[in-house]
Amino acid sequence: MAGWSLVRVALLSDCYLPRLGGIEVQVHGLAHRLVEAGHEVEVVTATAGETRMRTVETDDGVTVHRLPLPVPGAPPVNPFVTGVVRELLRSGRFDVAHAHMGVVSPFATDLVDLALAGNLPTAVTWHCVIDRSAPLFRVLGHARRWNARGAALSAVSSMAATRVAGIAGGAEVQVLGNGIDVAAWRPRSEVVRVDDDVVRVVSAMRFVRRKRPGALVDVLLAARERLDRSHPHRRLEAHLVGDGPQRRVVGATLRRHGVDWVDLPGRLTREQLRDLHGRGDVYLTTARLEAFGIAALEARTAGLAVLARTGTGVEDFVTDGRDGLLRDSDPSLAAALADLAADRERLEAIRAHNLATAPAQSWDRVVEATTAEYARARRLAGVPS
Repeated sequence: MAGWSLVRVALLSDCYLPRLGGIEVQVHGLAHRLVEAGHEVEVVTATAGETRMRTVETDDGVTVHRLPLPVPGAPPVNPFVTGVVRELLRSGRFDVAHAHMGVVSPFATDLVDLALAGNLPTAVTWHCVIDRSAPLFRVLGHARRWNARGAALSAVSSMAATRVAGIAGGAEVQVLGNGIDVAAWRPRSEVVRVDDDVVRVVSAMRFVRRKRPGALVDVLLAARERLDRSHPHRRLEAHLVGDGPQRRVVGATLRRHGVDWVDLPGRLTREQLRDLHGRGDVYLTTARLEAFGIAALEARTAGLAVLARTGTGVEDFVTDGRDGLLRDSDPSLAAALADLAADRERLEAIRAHNLATAPAQSWDRVVEATTAEYARARRLAGVPS
């Protein structure tokens, strides 16, 4: 970027590692990739570390200010540290503040107001889908006021950006996608795929209602029934990775139907999941409120054909018929899975494309897009580049 190639940035987020989730992992990854690119990064979060005390840590060049509520089991919020953060933002000599928003982000919401009040160029990225909460957000008016005060608004996918624009009075909302380490998700040469009549389906998720694990099982069962009628020699095998309150319900459903070809291995490490992808053929998700779909992107990077619902963030990195198949209903998704399982030549063509073509969301491209968004925040704030 002309005039200021290096950035000193404050990343503002309710959630951060060691909590596990999409925002936590992405903010951590962005912080470290920015540092690797030569920028200076400090994270301000309400997530506790090893203790429930306020701490300042250094993690491979990233300074992390932890400001949790000092009570057992406290959520990552703290309305009592505005004075501390105001002074931190004032004295930190930051070029830009970058807030990361979920559906409920009271800590980051307060910090955006502090940054703008201190005339600090500010970028705000939504990692969620604004859905039933849209009327409430329009009444609260945070996004609309931030836009009027010169904040640069963005979201992690085109679909999510459209929703944010709807609560921000039609503001310009850029797409600032999540990043992925392409090399880390490519299959290892040691992993051997079995050449047989089994099509191996993988899905990775938090087993919560919003991710619709029950609907995913219904799609698998419907696809298997269709495949048994049309191509009885071809079989499905599925591995549903992850944990959460709905995992027990899914397990009970599978036992009730006598299904022995769907495995629930629980949580896996990144390396274990990568190796499972390396032996797999198809990644399946039935989520409808998917702002981005990082698990689907990981699978697509590993070479799996991705099957997902239309109208989700997955559409930003999966083109129907090229990287996978996109359908507008669960029955259509089941039919697509059965048809793809029956057509080994088409399935292998999609897999070959995904293995040969890296996704556009590699971290180097995401860092470039992020620093461009910081330049936009500075322009909107009237700060010369």
